[in-house]
Amino acid sequence: MKRPMDDTATLIAKLKRIERLFAGAATDGERVAADEARRRIRARIDRVAVDDPPVEIRFSIHNQWSRRLFTSLLRRYGLKPYRYPRQRRQTIMVRLPESAVDELWREFDALDRALCDHLDRLATTIITSAISPDTSEAAEVPGVDGPR
Repeated sequence: MKRPMDDTATLIAKLKRIERLFAGAATDGERVAADEARRRIRARIDRVAVDDPPVEIRFSIHNQWSRRLFTSLLRRYGLKPYRYPRQRRQTIMVRLPESAVDELWREFDALDRALCDHLDRLATTIITSAISPDTSEAAEVPGVDGPR
């Protein structure tokens, strides 16, 4: 059985590989330079901003881990996530060129899937070890329309 730290190291390596993929790393030297990958993506955002000025974009991310990942990704690229008073916690505002949203979201989505898969495996291991080996969903009862 793998230890949690082994899984964590594997996840970190996977997240770094995903980031390098989105940065367009082509050589072994680039693959080693994670900081250089971040600079390339930031430079791409800056180049796009010349013809496509930043606009305010609203994201809504309900999962707290995914939200933390997304805000960290924004900050990694020099973007400043924020929220207005009375906006819900899941709301994340950021100013960036609209043409950069798809690429940023694709990278986040790949990172988020890897993180959520890891957290799901970890939670399942903990629950089955400490509480009950049955972690299946609740059974659906036929003929009942809902709570009364």
